[in-house]
Amino acid sequence: MVSADATILTDRQLEVLEFRERGFTQREVAEQLDTTASNVSAIERAAEQNVTKARRTLELVRTVRSPVQFRVSPGTTFDDLVASVYAHADEAGIKIAHCRPELYTHLYGVLEDCTQQNELATPVDIGITNDGEVQVFSEDL
Repeated sequence: MVSADATILTDRQLEVLEFRERGFTQREVAEQLDTTASNVSAIERAAEQNVTKARRTLELVRTVRSPVQFRVSPGTTFDDLVASVYAHADEAGIKIAHCRPELYTHLYGVLEDCTQQNELATPVDIGITNDGEVQVFSEDL
């Protein structure tokens, strides 16, 4: 078994996730670990929450470490968002790694939960890396 020492997961959370990845049901995991299915469910839920927090932490750090950073206000359309990304990148002499349709699709996919009628419903922080990757962070994702 892999060790969880260098992660935010507990050994038990990692153990449950490994069993689940191998196709075990929660009841089967409970039998293996000599516990209840409801306890396995709680452990799995906590592990998934930790994974989500870790992913969001990485998104925030990647955005903060980007040489170009800016905030986009609620009410901004995706067309204006894409134009703003290109304008900020041009100003910094950075070539965006995506063509406009790809960037639009990427941003919409990442921010779909923060949109309402093709506009941002919440503020979003954007970072642009030196290699033209666009990082996105929103507290509401």
